[in-house]
Amino acid sequence: MYSRMPPPARGCETALDTTATTTHNSELNHVSPLTYGEKMPHDAPTAPETFPPSETTVANAVAREELFERAAADRQGFWADISREYLTWDTDFTSVLDWSNAPTAAWFGDGRLNACYNAVDRHVEAGLGDRIALHFEAEDGTRTDYTYAELKDEVSKAANALASLGVATGDRVAIYLPMGPIAVISMLACARLGAPHSVVFGGFSADALHSRIQDAGARVVITSDGQFRGGKALPLKLAVDEAISAGDTPVEHVLTYRRTGQGVEWTDGRDVWWHDVVDAASSEHEPVIVEAEHPLFILYTSGTTGKPKGVVHTTGGYLTQAAFTHKNVFDVHPDTDVYWCTADVGWITGHTYVTYGPLLNATTQVIYEGTPATPNKDRWWEIIEKYGVTIFYTAPTAIRTCMKWGEEFPAAHDLTSLRILGTVGEPINPEAWLWYHRVIGGERCPIVDTWWQTETGGIMISPLPGITATKPGSAQRPLPGITAKILDNLGEEITDETPGLLVIAEPWPAMLRGIWGDPERFKETYWARFEGIYFAGDGARYDEDGDIWLLGRVDDVMNVSGHRLSTAEIESALVAHDAVAEAAVVGAKDDTTGQAVVAFVILREEYIAHADEQGEGTDLVATLREHVRREIGPIAKPRDILIVPELPKTRSGKIMRRLLRDVAENRAIGDVTTLADSSVMDLISKGLGR
Repeated sequence: MYSRMPPPARGCETALDTTATTTHNSELNHVSPLTYGEKMPHDAPTAPETFPPSETTVANAVAREELFERAAADRQGFWADISREYLTWDTDFTSVLDWSNAPTAAWFGDGRLNACYNAVDRHVEAGLGDRIALHFEAEDGTRTDYTYAELKDEVSKAANALASLGVATGDRVAIYLPMGPIAVISMLACARLGAPHSVVFGGFSADALHSRIQDAGARVVITSDGQFRGGKALPLKLAVDEAISAGDTPVEHVLTYRRTGQGVEWTDGRDVWWHDVVDAASSEHEPVIVEAEHPLFILYTSGTTGKPKGVVHTTGGYLTQAAFTHKNVFDVHPDTDVYWCTADVGWITGHTYVTYGPLLNATTQVIYEGTPATPNKDRWWEIIEKYGVTIFYTAPTAIRTCMKWGEEFPAAHDLTSLRILGTVGEPINPEAWLWYHRVIGGERCPIVDTWWQTETGGIMISPLPGITATKPGSAQRPLPGITAKILDNLGEEITDETPGLLVIAEPWPAMLRGIWGDPERFKETYWARFEGIYFAGDGARYDEDGDIWLLGRVDDVMNVSGHRLSTAEIESALVAHDAVAEAAVVGAKDDTTGQAVVAFVILREEYIAHADEQGEGTDLVATLREHVRREIGPIAKPRDILIVPELPKTRSGKIMRRLLRDVAENRAIGDVTTLADSSVMDLISKGLGR
């Protein structure tokens, strides 16, 4: 889910906006101008400190070295065995992998199953109905527990209610909800019907929501009146109303959960209260059995063209890898563990390691509604102590923020229940890794530092407790059944410590099956660089032990607090403002958020003339930052907006973001010989007072 750079250069720290950017994992990591085949900056140490697992961890670990041996001997046979071990199939499969229509794969293609049945019903049937599935901790401290039996009833009611609103197998449902059990119930209800869900993060704007609803063709939107965040009740349905107000979406109904009790606008015939249709529905519902390749969900992720990509994941293969990686990477013992992943369900981590993976493994987990600092900066540690959390999975951004707050906050709580720690979404620098290990883990908890993406569906590279001697900052090695390689620009495999391009050379079960409605973009985005090989978009290298170190993004996508954002999408938002003629956005290193958004903006001549005439313009930067927040969401709001006279471009017109990144990170300006006008950088530097 992220690219990690071994010991990064230190820079200026900025305050974390915990109302919008904490702990969501999301995706790939930071844009880094890489020249492959040359020595990389911040190379990994040749002999990094390692942390071997304890004898107890080794003795009790779920994962065993023989998993690698089995996968190496017969990769397809390995995944077939795993799928039958971890899932219940209504109709067993006879075909494991069909790659004849590459790059679209079919895993377990003639098998049939239901995702919700696997996540809930079968555990109740196995006598685990009284086991707690979800501990929900509201921001105000209110606690609500759901057993697996209660979860089955609530999901069945929601499925019946959706069916009564016309949702049938194959219909898409958009979900725009705050973090909480209703979001999980809604996703599972869709899966129960075989209706692909499209979850949109509750921090996204109405415009972003509109584009996703329209692209997916969602007939129903599930939302709430509002959400509690940072001690405030914030509106949510308001954005849905705005998103569908133009009447150009196929939305027929808006199903609204009452969370905050605040007033909402209401459209009779379209809007329906959750408590009117779900609470009154029957708790008996037969799950719809679907083919293994039936779409389970669409999840939108930023792309370099500015238009979000609807990544499609199907049922059988995705569930197989979600269940396997959850249990083995986090060393889950469902009878005794209490698991907590702090990611929001609006991101892939919340799909795979909140909704599906833990429930497939009959795990008890914590779901928390609020921010890490509400009402106090010890909130997370209070929750870990309260519920006896044993496995904790969060983002490095949050860890670095907790470091700044001070050790006294975790020290005030008993964290001895913890035995496994995990990180996701962005690089974790060794300093933060060691703090996490010492202060939160008490120097006894293995840290699984996971790399994966929205597109991969599940963890691809990670240490395994009981097997791996961990290295702070290294992804280490691919999981069993995953064929990751490092190639040079010509597609030749690199086996020494030379930097190259990280690829996945063989299909894997949870791989994306396409981009919704755009098969050509799917091929061009992921498979055009090396024929038949998935290019992850990251640079990587091996160290002397053969462990993998991720070296940064090689496209125009950046990662801010674990959220993957496209430079083009933010640039488009800026140019949409009347004052802006042209914009270029880069990601600059940031000690807290991994990367920060920095925008370079050229103003329209007519705006400059008008502003000079009226004596306006002093608040333009604040206005533009707010404009981006409204257009995309708080996570995309630039940290810095720099007004410049020109942008550096090549003779073909391509913006040289590498040079702008030099400016944003206060480095010496690099080679300008390929610019159409090399004096541009002098103008920019002079204008910025450098």
